[in-house]
Amino acid sequence: MEKRVEHDSMGEVLVPVDAYWGAQTQRSFENFQISTEKIPMEIIRAFAILKSAAAITNNRLGKLDDERCRLITTVCEEILDGKLNDHFPLSVWQTGSGTQSNMNVNEVIANRGNEIAGIKLLHPNDHVNMSQSSNDTFPTAMHIAAAMEIEDKLLPNLNAFIETLQQLEKENEGIIKSGRTHLQDATPIKFSQEISGWRGMAENSRKQIIASLDGLHHLALGGTAVGTGLNTPKGFDVEVAKAVSELSGRKFETNPNKFHALTSKDDLVFAHGALKGLAANMMKIANDVRWLSSGPRCGLGEIKIPENEPGSSIMPGKVNPTQCESMTMVAVQVMANDTAVGIAASQGNFELNVFMPVCIHNFLQSVRLLSDGIHSFIIHCVSGISANKEKMQYYVEHSLMLVTSLNPYIGYENAAKCAKTAFKENISLKEAAVKLNLLTAEKFDEIVKPEKMV
Repeated sequence: MEKRVEHDSMGEVLVPVDAYWGAQTQRSFENFQISTEKIPMEIIRAFAILKSAAAITNNRLGKLDDERCRLITTVCEEILDGKLNDHFPLSVWQTGSGTQSNMNVNEVIANRGNEIAGIKLLHPNDHVNMSQSSNDTFPTAMHIAAAMEIEDKLLPNLNAFIETLQQLEKENEGIIKSGRTHLQDATPIKFSQEISGWRGMAENSRKQIIASLDGLHHLALGGTAVGTGLNTPKGFDVEVAKAVSELSGRKFETNPNKFHALTSKDDLVFAHGALKGLAANMMKIANDVRWLSSGPRCGLGEIKIPENEPGSSIMPGKVNPTQCESMTMVAVQVMANDTAVGIAASQGNFELNVFMPVCIHNFLQSVRLLSDGIHSFIIHCVSGISANKEKMQYYVEHSLMLVTSLNPYIGYENAAKCAKTAFKENISLKEAAVKLNLLTAEKFDEIVKPEKMV
């Protein structure tokens, strides 16, 4: 591979001739050959937004000339368009401040900008990194990426899931089935009511996620090295947040306490907690669906779900609830990621957290998994759910928990005796009530009406 010579404050480094990155990126690339996880492209795109915003702000404040500002914003647009993706090769497992990734972006912007200009106008530190430090840019990129991915990907899919459940409720209104608690028979419920429980969980998760966005909309940019704002022009932090808002199309504000913004990652912990809450709810819903569809002959079989692919290499005709299994595995990973995010956030020593790459790697993976997992669950499973009305009716008619409606007439203990007799002798509740001289057959029919128990 043909190489060129680049240099930094430590000396010369050989860099691939066709790479836009420079010496500091190359050093990190060579020093951290660890696993396959790369800095997420969502972070690189967030960097492009903040670098462009910083250039625009420095220009407005008289620190950066028009031509250099134009070059920086032009390259940032190329990054946002995905044209330079191959030039960001660094591992998640690098310095905990993300310094090399900040410099990777600086070097790519500078070298590509100089190529566009035809002369060397941009320096990665002096111009692209003007009024910034890795210590405030990386946490800013984390917040921008986290907020945008939640707003642009997760919430639309969550909204679609809620709408799908609302439609299922309408389609199944009036269908009565057996309720279940402790995996045991319980009093009747309408299938639409059961679905409304799922919908309520999704709606509550949406509310919690939206509430968590407030903290993510506060940016560290302007704090530079330790939060003091050293080497920034007056008003830079406020103005650069406005520029980020203009470029991203959403409202970001400067964090009024930069010392908090640099060392604490509690906003990400709070937001990921809401993601974990959604994961827990999706785990429950997906498990309900596969329990209810279990069978087709030796399980509950109360609902039918789409048959997407063969389920066994040895058992012909077997079809499994694979979308439910996928959704629950997604939930497991998100719950595990929450542990990593929490521990990483606890590692703020003095003026800086140095576990930022692993924190945002796990956070963004959770957003991607939930977004894609919910979308797949809707398309390939939930939208195709249908009730097995005959099976539901059979279970309702044979449920011993219908006896609950007898409590006001014969008392709890007599009702329990009736249920136990019916179960022990394998007879109906009605037959047991009559046999025990607790009620007449006519009175039983008058009292026990499942449709009035929901």
